[in-house]
Amino acid sequence: MRLHDPWVLALLLALPVLWWAQRRTPRQAAVRYPTLSLMRAIPQGGWRRWRWLLPALRGMALLLLIVAVARPQRGKAESQFSGEGIDIMLAVDISGSMLSEDFTLDGHRASRLDVVKAVVKDFVAARGGDRIGLVLFGARPYTQCPLTLDHGWLLQNLARARIGMIEDGTAIGSALATAAGRLEHSDAKSKVVILLTDGQNNAGKISPATAADAVKALGIKVYTIGAGTRGLAPYPARDLFGNKVYQPMKVDIDEDTLKAIAQKTNGRYFRATDTASLQQVYAEIDRMERATFRAPRFLDYDELYAWLAVPALLLLCAEVGLSHTVLRKLP
Repeated sequence: MRLHDPWVLALLLALPVLWWAQRRTPRQAAVRYPTLSLMRAIPQGGWRRWRWLLPALRGMALLLLIVAVARPQRGKAESQFSGEGIDIMLAVDISGSMLSEDFTLDGHRASRLDVVKAVVKDFVAARGGDRIGLVLFGARPYTQCPLTLDHGWLLQNLARARIGMIEDGTAIGSALATAAGRLEHSDAKSKVVILLTDGQNNAGKISPATAADAVKALGIKVYTIGAGTRGLAPYPARDLFGNKVYQPMKVDIDEDTLKAIAQKTNGRYFRATDTASLQQVYAEIDRMERATFRAPRFLDYDELYAWLAVPALLLLCAEVGLSHTVLRKLP
């Protein structure tokens, strides 16, 4: 049980003041008589002896209303809250080569980017207590989503990622530096960058080696993923009649650079040649980056104000009804 606005209870101090003010207020008789001494000697009878009930009903109603305004709440369900204490930046390559359709999704051929979106969605769903952000990069990096616990908004931003929204190219070093910059001032227990690319660094103002040195100095771990089949990959194109055709494109991933980045930052390099292996990569990273703690908390609360407000209104109605019937005061 708790009160959402306990400060409202300070209004209870006004009730004795109102009662005292009412008692002190002189009442003027509607009709004046020479003397009422004989009438005062007559003993009270019938309902008149219950007139004290009217201010009592009003006072109880005000008391209940004040407590109702303080919003009493009861914990609905107690559960275990899992917190990871990890901040993760996802750096995803959206250069033109990510259009290659050498992966499958739901039994159909799909581009590398579409498969990455689907796999990352499952990865994010398993990291409920972590802050996760997203950096997209081509010839330059772009922060698509800063660190957030709102994973729904993160996935919406991931779904908006398109090939061509950034100039074509592969700026691995600049993307890594941008992702690290988003983690620089984080006070999380662990800070991680997961960088996925299918090419070689050929753009950007920062080399991968320089970016790796900076990331290491910040205490950030980097997992690198080289995505794409080995050898030639089918790249979609259009023929003269507008039909979709595939052209073979050579896969040229700079694995040495990706391995060096991971090794320097105490991370690990992975190679994903198909959808299953990419899913396995993210699942393995998910298992490695766990620092779970548990603490009980109430997830939801039931509002109890109605259990006080309704009786208060009934008491007011009873006070008004009695004051105009059996406890009515004649002039």
